Amino acid sequence: MDIVDHWISGARFAGESTRTAPVYNPAEGVVAREVRLGSVADVEAAIASAKAAFPGWAETSMAKRQQILFSFRELLNARKGDLAEILTAEHGKVIGDALGEIARGLEVVEWATGFPHLLKGEYSENVSSSVDVYSTKEPLGVIGIISPFNFPAMVPLWYFPIAIAAGNTVVLKPSEKDPSASIWMADLFKEAGLPDGVLNVVNGDKVAVDALLESPDIASISFVGSTPIARYIYETGTKHGKRVQALGGAKNHMLVLPDADLELVADSAVNAGFGSAGERCMAISVIVAVEPVADALIEKISSRMSALSVGEGHRGCDMGPLITKEHRDKVSGYIDLATVDGAKVVVDGRGVKVDGDADGFWLGPTLIDAVPTDSKVYLDEIFGPVLSIVRVKSYEEGIALINSSQYGNGSAVFTNDGGAARRFQREVQTGMVGINVPIPVPIGYYSFGGWKDSLFGDTKAYGPQGFHFFTREKAVTRRWLDPSHAGVNLGFPENK
Repeated sequence: MDIVDHWISGARFAGESTRTAPVYNPAEGVVAREVRLGSVADVEAAIASAKAAFPGWAETSMAKRQQILFSFRELLNARKGDLAEILTAEHGKVIGDALGEIARGLEVVEWATGFPHLLKGEYSENVSSSVDVYSTKEPLGVIGIISPFNFPAMVPLWYFPIAIAAGNTVVLKPSEKDPSASIWMADLFKEAGLPDGVLNVVNGDKVAVDALLESPDIASISFVGSTPIARYIYETGTKHGKRVQALGGAKNHMLVLPDADLELVADSAVNAGFGSAGERCMAISVIVAVEPVADALIEKISSRMSALSVGEGHRGCDMGPLITKEHRDKVSGYIDLATVDGAKVVVDGRGVKVDGDADGFWLGPTLIDAVPTDSKVYLDEIFGPVLSIVRVKSYEEGIALINSSQYGNGSAVFTNDGGAARRFQREVQTGMVGINVPIPVPIGYYSFGGWKDSLFGDTKAYGPQGFHFFTREKAVTRRWLDPSHAGVNLGFPENK
């Protein structure tokens, strides 16, 4: 059986650890390959490689760094079909969804190519007699990145292109459930001209995570995952003197006002609730319906759900399987719980007919009405294709319900009333807001992140805050007593 190795110093690396974990094909329910689970020594080897590469990469000119990033962007765009195949094989998402994930990752790569402008400092002349003050932005050193299973390409692309553009070197720890995408991208970046050791990938479980968090040679940690783990990452990393951005879980609400276009709402709810099998932190998992719209909306959503197809990613289906059998069974358990708690299961995804192998980790789109707000079905981040309906009597009741959540990742309002939309935008306590947009993931040149228990640390991902996170500022106060002279050269100046 194939084994997914680490990637250290520009080559595949087996390491010393003999521990492995299965990597499944979720659509078939079978183990497709094994992945090595790195030991502390393996993590230290990756860190040592990044540390050795850092001085040379930090001193590499911006022009050269930019050329390599442009080359990586071109290669990634040209071969995105190959990467999409890897995502479908290991995560299970359909090919179209995989290509969409890569496209959103490419946005951040494209944003990162403009880094010379983003690394410019400030300048003040003659603050005192013949004294000038200016600032520079410098890299931190070795960056640790811990990415989740649900977006094996996009989430790493949120981080390592920016970290590398800023002059840092990187150790990436992908999810052991679908690790091959990270190895593939590291190999591609080398082909683009990235020096060995600048980007390293070490596979593993908690042993590898803790080794990154505790290493004195790691300057910062970026993480995306569930809230309990995000809190652990943040607390452990900061305790060991690291700068940490840890993006946690979510329970995203869609507030539907009575004047909303229900056809648009139904389309948006299905797209945002069941895309990527609901395994995304920006999925809409709760529709807060301001009466009297709930019954009509449920009818429209149910009609659309009946037309959805579930199956293997290459067969033109709308939705694929969940990542593992254990996760599928956990999500399925919430449907049982809903009935116990008094909710009404309108569309039950258990036992769904699939276009694929019967042993795959399947669960169809599920719609549950009248979910009590004290039920775990409402309170927990289910992370699967389960959409809940909560009925409220007014906008005020709906906004109060949303703001009472422990999470503050994203939210959306659907309305044709500009005043109501503006009020929602100002009053809702989430970091990302959609107005008639169900999944308000910001474009690459804005920053991604939530509030409350959806984000630990004070810096969001990618965009301007991404460059802020991966650099530190130095202020220089300067006086020159004599002019300098560079000699005569009539050639046109060239950046090198």
